[in-house]
Amino acid sequence: MNNEKVRLTVRGKFITFEGIDGAGKSTHIESTASLIRSRGAEVVVTREPGGTPLGEKLRALLLSEPMHLETETLLMFAARREHLACVIEPALDRGVWVISDRFTDATRAYQGGGRGVDAAKIEQLARWVHPHTNPDLTLLFDLSREVAQARLTTSRTLDRFEQEQGNFHSLVRSEYLKLAQAEPSRFRVIDASLTQEKIKKLLEKIIITI
Repeated sequence: MNNEKVRLTVRGKFITFEGIDGAGKSTHIESTASLIRSRGAEVVVTREPGGTPLGEKLRALLLSEPMHLETETLLMFAARREHLACVIEPALDRGVWVISDRFTDATRAYQGGGRGVDAAKIEQLARWVHPHTNPDLTLLFDLSREVAQARLTTSRTLDRFEQEQGNFHSLVRSEYLKLAQAEPSRFRVIDASLTQEKIKKLLEKIIITI
């Protein structure tokens, strides 16, 4: 009998940041990663769409080129499958924590809530693309459309999602809040109108509990 002890690697934690454009979530991603690193864990910070060479090419198309709403949804999941296979799942299996700026909740909110894509189709794609990989924690930065729009910088060209008019962003926000209400154990809703320092302290309290 082989008495050699086998070291089992504890799977890493998967954290996602979500919110409408201009909510300010990206500002807090690196500080959250630094906090986790200070606790002795390795962290990979990534984003969607993107995160891989192919994903970044798809991101460029998705953020700039007009397309059918179902084509948009399928490309989001194509980029996500590559992201999962090349970055997210290997890192988690090694015990590395992963922080992603957006994941499937963004598709549910933007393509589902904002564009009106059938939720059943989105869930079917989610079950196919990542049946066993879902966030352990989702931080939803919630902010009114008016304040978020005012925050968007005018020093660069806005992408086609940021340029959406009418009630698009309100619909996206509403869908995000519905998702959070449906899964309160996974979501933490952050009042993104708070100061950066207050949000940072709030995130610190949340992170030390997982």
